[in-house]
Amino acid sequence: MLGQIVIEERDFDIPRGLGQVFDPRAWRGGGKTFRLEAMPGQDVQRYLISLSNPYFRGTDNSLSVSGYLFDRQFFDWDEERLGGRVNFETRLDQYLSVSAGLRMESVTIDNPRLMASPQLNATLGNSNLFLGTLGLVYDNRIDPVSTKVGSYLGLKFSQAFGDYSYSRGEVDFQNHRLIYARPDQSGAHTLSYKTKLGFTGGSTPVFENFFAGGFSSMRGFDFRGVSPIENGVRVGGEFQWLNTLEYKFPLSADDFIHGVTFIDFGTVEESVELNSENFRVAPGLGLRVNVPFAGTAAPLAFDFAFPISTATGDDEKLFSFYIGLIR
Repeated sequence: MLGQIVIEERDFDIPRGLGQVFDPRAWRGGGKTFRLEAMPGQDVQRYLISLSNPYFRGTDNSLSVSGYLFDRQFFDWDEERLGGRVNFETRLDQYLSVSAGLRMESVTIDNPRLMASPQLNATLGNSNLFLGTLGLVYDNRIDPVSTKVGSYLGLKFSQAFGDYSYSRGEVDFQNHRLIYARPDQSGAHTLSYKTKLGFTGGSTPVFENFFAGGFSSMRGFDFRGVSPIENGVRVGGEFQWLNTLEYKFPLSADDFIHGVTFIDFGTVEESVELNSENFRVAPGLGLRVNVPFAGTAAPLAFDFAFPISTATGDDEKLFSFYIGLIR
């Protein structure tokens, strides 16, 4: 069980002086986005405060800062992160942007289910993680949620320092093609391909390794159900390659309900390699129900996936349900 309380102002401004603090009009009109989020729960808790300015100093550059507390009881350990992020992004043209960011966290790992994994045991207690990141994004999709056509390419390189030192590289690619639509562009049939490729150094702590499984990565498997296992503990891997091929088509004339057929395939490996015995494949089908909310689409996703290729120790899951579909 969990709950969520969110206060968000998309035209936020900071009062210019103490005399304006109690004037409600002084807190609006600046074009900034302020978000305050509290998500208390039984197994997951998250508290966040963030401020972003999409036109920093009147330019096309954006600056965002945030602070957060994240606490989650994973299957093999409990994890708490207290930290903050700073990110600066500049747009080179309509579709291309570059960014630089810094993530700073105090991480506490405790309550291990088993004391049998040297990787996990080495991270128990408190440690400090600092991660500098450079990114490049090309995105010509019209709508990231319900896009019918377009591509997305994200390249990210990170360097960790502090108590851990390692390098990390990630590639995220998506391509969406319109197969058929009525003259008014309703009733669209779309074919999408998505792939995520990730590499991280051998000194990466277990809580920063790659894991897969669940709606946002590989359906047919439980959350973090795809992972290398060390003495009975899911420790994640230094390499991931996750793919989705999905066909989406309307089931109602008003585009309120869509059907999807898909196949998710890929792997998470202990080191940078591909092992055929660890390669997972899960075809499936599902429904998308668009629920109008505040003028935007907040889709409900219902998916059934059937793993036909698995690895030893995988945790399979037939059905997944998601609200606010962003994959």
